[in-house]
This record gives sequence, C-alpha cells and structure tokens, in this order.
Amino acid sequence: MGGEWPGRGGRRVVVVAAAARGAEGVQKDLVGTGGPVGDMETDFNLKVVLVSFQQCLNEKEEVLIDHYLDGWKGLVRFLNSLGTVFSFITKDVVMKLHIMEQLRGGPQREHYQSLQSMVAYEVGNQLVDHQRRSRYADSGCRTVLRLHRALHWLQLFLERLRTSPEDARTSVLCTDAYNASLATYHPWIIRRAATMAFCTLPTRKGFLEAMNVGPPEQAVEMLGQALPFIEQVYTISQKLYEEHTLLDLP
Repeated sequence: MGGEWPGRGGRRVVVVAAAARGAEGVQKDLVGTGGPVGDMETDFNLKVVLVSFQQCLNEKEEVLIDHYLDGWKGLVRFLNSLGTVFSFITKDVVMKLHIMEQLRGGPQREHYQSLQSMVAYEVGNQLVDHQRRSRYADSGCRTVLRLHRALHWLQLFLERLRTSPEDARTSVLCTDAYNASLATYHPWIIRRAATMAFCTLPTRKGFLEAMNVGPPEQAVEMLGQALPFIEQVYTISQKLYEEHTLLDLP
C-alpha cells in the first residue's frame, strides 16, 4: 500500500515509505510483540479504548485524528485478544493506521490534526480522486473512510451485544452487524469466509469478560455509557464525508 502523491506546487510527497514494514511495527505494538504479551492483556480493558473516542471531539465537534487513531489501536488490541477470527479486518486496519501516522508525522502534518482539516486540505488541493483508486490510494480521506466503515460495524456489533439476552449467539449478532455494514464493501468470497469465522466467536459472557472491566453486567453497563461517544464520532464523520461526496471513494 505504498505510494506517492503530489503536494503543493507539483512537488512529489512520499506518503508511505515501506508501508508493509511500517505496518508490521504498528502490529507489533498492538499485539505486544517485543514485550510481555500476558502483561498487555492483563492491563488492557475496553474502557480505555472508549475514553479515547470520548476525547475525539473538541468543543467545535471536530474529530481529532490522534485520539481517533488511539481508539482504533485499542480496538485492534481487543479484537486480537479474541484470537484470529477478526484478523481479516484488523490486518487492514493496521495498514490504514500506519498510513495515517505517516501523514500525522509528515511535512503537511498541520493539515491532519482533525478529520475536518484533513478533508478541507485534501479536497481543496485536489488530492482525492473520485474515479480511480490508484491515483491517491493513500490519501487521508480514502484511508479514514475504510476505518469509518469498520467502526460502524463494530459499533453495531457492540450495541447488539449490549442489548441481547444472555443466551444470544455472538456469531449471529456479529453476522447481522457485518451484513448491515462492512459486507456491502466486500466481495462474496470474503463475506463467506467472514461469516464462517464468526461461528468460532466465544459466548456472549466470554466476550463481555474479555473486555476486562469486571463481570458481564458491569461490561454491559459500561457499554451503555460509552457507545454513544463512538456513535457520535461516527455520525459527525459520516456527515462530513457526505457533505463532500466522499462516501464512495474507490
């Protein structure tokens, strides 16, 4: 997923150098490679992730990219703690996180402080192609759109998990959320593999316990308090992309 795209004045700006190698480094950070994996799993809990999304919005209701990326890193940790069932999603997310971190640390970093400033900069400088994927494959707008879609799936799944009865099948809850969101953008073979993988999910009780916030009922209560923040971030991002006709970037 490496590539270049033109900056101001026709200059060529390298956006992602050695993306695979960089993404591997992000993946190591997320799953705890290079440090005690057990310690990371013990210290992790979903409340920390959801606090990141709570901090995403400033007083102007702008989505702050650093907090957005922090929230996603935590979500990847959480999903990876459940095994490989979500790897078809998390591997792509890790690549997208790496691209965004390159942009946040690059020469145009001031334009990537919020989603709003990013969209204004890339749209204003014609760094977004509505027709061809290859021209600006690593643009911030396209990259965040993929994270945005995945966040919708996770939001729907966690809400279903929160409101479902104790004997609900997590495979059904996850599949329903997937079909209502990410499945639209995946080819048939990935949709088929995903629904088969969801059959290996732990029970609802096991899923809630994996959040490391206490017994299942406490996890449910925490989700009820925190999910509205994820929904608000998603809604504001959705409106921003809709206003600029960015929801269908190839």
